[in-house]
Amino acid sequence: MSGAPKTVDGGRRAWLGVAAAGLAGVMLAPGVRLIEIARAAPAAPAKTGGGANPAVRWGMLIDTTKCAPGCDDCVTACHTENGLGTPTRSTDARWIRKIDIKEVRTGRQASVPVMCQHCAEPPCVDVCPTGASFKRADGIVLVDRHSCIGCRYCMMACPYKARSFVHEPLTDQHPDVPRGKGCVESCTLCVHRLDRGEKITACAEACAKAGHGAIVFGDLNDPGSEIARRVREIQTTQLRADLKLDPGVRYHGI
Repeated sequence: MSGAPKTVDGGRRAWLGVAAAGLAGVMLAPGVRLIEIARAAPAAPAKTGGGANPAVRWGMLIDTTKCAPGCDDCVTACHTENGLGTPTRSTDARWIRKIDIKEVRTGRQASVPVMCQHCAEPPCVDVCPTGASFKRADGIVLVDRHSCIGCRYCMMACPYKARSFVHEPLTDQHPDVPRGKGCVESCTLCVHRLDRGEKITACAEACAKAGHGAIVFGDLNDPGSEIARRVREIQTTQLRADLKLDPGVRYHGI
């Protein structure tokens, strides 16, 4: 995760060759072919990242009843923390976005922040041919930019449309959040903060400081944590729970 993106070496070129060969059969069986390419990859060594604790499951609880349609404090905080540019510019990356939904039967409307859901069974990891997409021991799903070849299979596999691709060269990057042209990226749950001992993401912190309290971040496996207590006490749901991906982001009020 750390350091400037490297140039494409021989190994990455080899994987590009594998991807190109697989694409030859896309018109015949696109879904099967992508899976075959992923399965053809040699087993990558387990990645846990900066001392990730397997006893922890980091997650978020988003209370949509407290999330105002016109508020974008969480989006702005994410952009500032990760050096993503200006959220009002359509050309800049968005690791978190606000979606307005409406219940057809009741007419109730809600504003829902959506980001990488950090699934326990992440489809982005399943289809990645190089192992660049991986899940840490603490449940955070990340992209190793040194291994990413920009094939974007993970973007196609993600049912939440949570990943984006860097098309242009980047400047003024934050040292703690390396990014690179030709790579896929998405919400990291502010992993750089967690690995230096902090216990809250930038979006949750901004939401709390503004007095909204719509985002709770913490360890879902710790029964004494606020997020675990809230999940026990109120009704929550997971986006596309029917897919059985077990996302680490839970929602209340939808």
